[in-house]
Amino acid sequence: MSDGTSENDWAFTRDFTAEPGDIDELGHVNNARWVSWIQDIAVAHWHAVAPEEHRDKYIWVVSRHEIDYRGNIEAGEVAHGRTRVSGEPRGARFDREVQFVDGEGKVLVSALTRWAMLDRETMRPQRITAEIAAPFRVES
Repeated sequence: MSDGTSENDWAFTRDFTAEPGDIDELGHVNNARWVSWIQDIAVAHWHAVAPEEHRDKYIWVVSRHEIDYRGNIEAGEVAHGRTRVSGEPRGARFDREVQFVDGEGKVLVSALTRWAMLDRETMRPQRITAEIAAPFRVES
């Protein structure tokens, strides 16, 4: 990869194809669509690795997005999304890194997002335990 990381450095990957409705007046993917894809890959990661009892009991909400737009794609092109949890959980909060790269590995969009875990019934923040965090970790 041109940014110095390999696919093995990322916990979860998913491809996103730009559809005609994703394209803005500048002829490339609209910034709001990138934000949607950032959320989509994070949620897909949760559903892919969390045990059913955790998915049934907890839900995640975004409290912050910090996004750098470095490139773009046009309709029909693919952005290769990749994500991982960054650092250790702090209470109910997890930071997550997300990148979208093109076919040559050039970073198009990178984001650091902050997520909070809530109890699905009470909608109150819940501490992220080691058991909940473990499936998110990248295997070395």
